[in-house]
Amino acid sequence: MIILILIVVVFALAGFLVSRKLKSKFKQYSQVALKANLSGAEIAKLMLADNNISDVQVISVEGQLTDHYNPQNKTVNLSPDVYYGRNAAAAAVASHECGHAVQHATSYAWLNLRSTLVPIQNSAGKILNFVLIASIVGGFFINIPNEIIGFLIVGAYSIITLFTLVTLPVEFDASNRALAWIKTRNIVTPDEYAMSKDSLKWAAMTYVVAALAALTTLAYYIMVFFGGRD
Repeated sequence: MIILILIVVVFALAGFLVSRKLKSKFKQYSQVALKANLSGAEIAKLMLADNNISDVQVISVEGQLTDHYNPQNKTVNLSPDVYYGRNAAAAAVASHECGHAVQHATSYAWLNLRSTLVPIQNSAGKILNFVLIASIVGGFFINIPNEIIGFLIVGAYSIITLFTLVTLPVEFDASNRALAWIKTRNIVTPDEYAMSKDSLKWAAMTYVVAALAALTTLAYYIMVFFGGRD
């Protein structure tokens, strides 16, 4: 049990370091102006047009690295640094988010599965929080069978873990679509392409660490409720 807790701490530290590295890379590549002199917003609109997508808006949202695609209202949301930026980092992020829009338009199977899991995952999170609180507070008043607590927690966290795993192919595919398009469309030079690819690699690593952390936490709960006792 102690070893598993230590592993969770290690992944939390890994997540922090990867996030820090991502911000560092974004800052570094943001200082390299694109020879094509296109902003992230212009790149996004061009990629959408090239994929015959006319019902998706490209808008600016507040924050740093808050970029995302919203399938509900069909918007590519870009942070100010990406929306107005004319650099390799902005090109990478803007085209990546449009990659999700292309996935949506082409009914990419993994994205459809992820969208289906969103409400289920949200419910699982609420159940997990309720059970954890109830098991602590309720333990003072009633005798809650450990097996029931175990099944609920492991079941809920299994769904959360599944969601993080399904997210991986969605993110990697969006990056692959983005990199292929900016290269074929001559949006970037070879050197700028390398920077864009490196930016997306570190962005993807945040999802990899999250998935590994979820798997480790799930293993921890399984060990606690159904494994051997220390």
